[in-house]
Amino acid sequence: MISTGSVVDYAEKVRQLVKPERYEHILRVAELAAQIATANGLDQEKAYLAAILHDAARDLSAERLQQLAPPENDIERQNPLALHGRAGRRLAQEWGIEDEEVLEAIEGHVYGVGPEHKIGMALYIADVSEPGREVNHEIREMALAGQLEEAYQKAVICKVRYLQKKGIEPHPRTWAAYQALRPKTDEP
Repeated sequence: MISTGSVVDYAEKVRQLVKPERYEHILRVAELAAQIATANGLDQEKAYLAAILHDAARDLSAERLQQLAPPENDIERQNPLALHGRAGRRLAQEWGIEDEEVLEAIEGHVYGVGPEHKIGMALYIADVSEPGREVNHEIREMALAGQLEEAYQKAVICKVRYLQKKGIEPHPRTWAAYQALRPKTDEP
């Protein structure tokens, strides 16, 4: 059980690290992640906490991101922003978060998660479909209707196709998440 006081404390730590617009996004993602968790029989407190922490490192400098999460491949070296999930996980650990589901969700919101990480799926969906983004309404509605896996599959496929359309190579972990989902679909 996560106490309300601790979530408020974590939210304040995050608020101090990010721009006001980012913090508003984080609050919308947290609310939606909790709703998605509830609709799918998951722990809404874990989903909310993971969402509050998911973008804690998003506005840090490239140097700080690389200190918290040293690049593991060329994509991360060329685009340090790709490190913000792993860096956010590290911050959460430094702040005392030990729950592996929460930590995996924070890290995985950038790349995607394996099919066994339901809290991570809820966060990933909430992040790409929160109302302030004004996109992916159908993905959000599927998740809120109890179709978590289907919504997640659609979200990952959309992300990979978007990156490919822009000529951006997907991160190896994103590609792995996509490949793990492919047997469930006829889509290329």
